[in-house]
Amino acid sequence: MISMFSDLLDMAGEQSTPQRLLFLFASVDELKKTKKRDDKKGSISPTMVVDKLPQELTNFESLRKEADDINKDWDFVFIASLGGENNLAPTSDHAEPFLTKMTNDVATGQHINRYVVFDREENPIELCAN
Repeated sequence: MISMFSDLLDMAGEQSTPQRLLFLFASVDELKKTKKRDDKKGSISPTMVVDKLPQELTNFESLRKEADDINKDWDFVFIASLGGENNLAPTSDHAEPFLTKMTNDVATGQHINRYVVFDREENPIELCAN
């Protein structure tokens, strides 16, 4: 499991093909509030999506600030990577159907284990669908 956003940026830069990072910001509605960390239950709703080249990002704090400038209503960010071809990174147009898939996955709770997830404080989050 990737434990820091900088690990993710490093890994994207080490890939054999140029990457485009896909971000889905989501809000959480907790159904069962408990103090026990691994016993929380609720629903997750997509809030916004964006794609970026790894070199457009410096750290998690700048990503959070940029997201908050658009919409502060998010608790988690789901992240995926899309590889390019012929030594070219995918364009935003290429990323669009994958962002739509991410939105559908998060909205339905399907395949969410394929994404790297961080909370607002850059803590890695492990989610499971029920």
